[in-house]
Order: sequence, then C-alpha cells, then structure tokens
Amino acid sequence: MQVEQDIRNQMENSVRWNALHTRYQHERRVEAMLCAKGFETFLPVYDTFHKWKDRTKKLSEALFPGYLFVADVTERRLQVMTTPGVCAIVSVAGTPATIPEHEIEAIRKCVSDAGKVEPHPYLHWGDVVRVQHGPLSGVEGILVRKKDSCRLVVSVEILGRAAAVEIDAAWVSKAHWGRSLKIGPTPNPPGAA
Repeated sequence: MQVEQDIRNQMENSVRWNALHTRYQHERRVEAMLCAKGFETFLPVYDTFHKWKDRTKKLSEALFPGYLFVADVTERRLQVMTTPGVCAIVSVAGTPATIPEHEIEAIRKCVSDAGKVEPHPYLHWGDVVRVQHGPLSGVEGILVRKKDSCRLVVSVEILGRAAAVEIDAAWVSKAHWGRSLKIGPTPNPPGAA
C-alpha cells in the first residue's frame, strides 16, 4: 500500500514533458514567448558552420527542427496553442504525448557540449548501448560509426527524431535483454593465430 502511494506521489511531483510542433524556424521565438508566460521549456541546440562564398559563420540551430519541449502542458493547453508560431501539441489519440524523463535527460546531457552533437537520422534497430563512464554515464542509445569516430545516437521516439554525440567506444557496454555485454576488441577465438 505504501509503495503504491510513494509511486503515485513521484508521478504527481515529476515533470511531464510534452513536445510542440512549431512553424519553420520559429522554435526560439516560441520558446521565448512560452517562458514569458511562465512555462518551463527546453530547446536543444547544436553548433554548426555555414559556408558562403565570402565567409564562414558559426550558427546555433535547433537539434530537432520544428520541435520544442515544454513541461506540464495539459493544464494550460489553450495558453500554449494560442502562442504565435505553435502549430500543434504532439499528441496520441487526442491526448498530449508525454516524453519520458530519461529521453529528455539524455538529450540534455548530449547538448551540454553543443559543439559535438548533431542531428542524426532516426534509427529503428541497431546496437543499443549504455554509457558506463564519462559525462554521459547512464545514457542509453544506439552506437554508430562515422568516419574515424563512434557516435551515440539518442532518440525521442514519439517524434521519430534522433541526435548523435561523439563518444569513446570504450565507455559503453551493450544493453542486451537486461544484461550488459562489454563492447571492445573481441578476443581471438581458440586456435587463431
């Protein structure tokens, strides 16, 4: 009985994150307006370089173009929907879809170094890994290779979007049916030279 009550209290006290779909390149404006209305928002960004004929410029762009995360939308839906630039609240069967807290925290950890994170195509399958060491410790994602480096792809399933951050492959272990298998150089099979 007490355990059920504790779980209910945690659910009530935890922040419920939702995603908003915004007009093209309106993420920052919508974030500023919602903050002014008293909402807690999260707009993950990354640094990129754009080249023109005469110059190169470092820009900060939305990691998930057209999307913004907002806490506890359900009670104040009208205030959110009347904000200029908001197209829709990402919903399932008419109910605002809740983004799991661990997905938001994984994205927060990845964008803490905006220079090393970048958008990545959403993956449906692959090697699911858990980071064991370093600043991303505890984050789960999909390990992929890009040129000479390894990247951890973290995703927001409800949006069908993902982001990749550079990581040392020695810091991760494979998540497999509830047990972890160490990823690293595979030992030579018996009898191999």
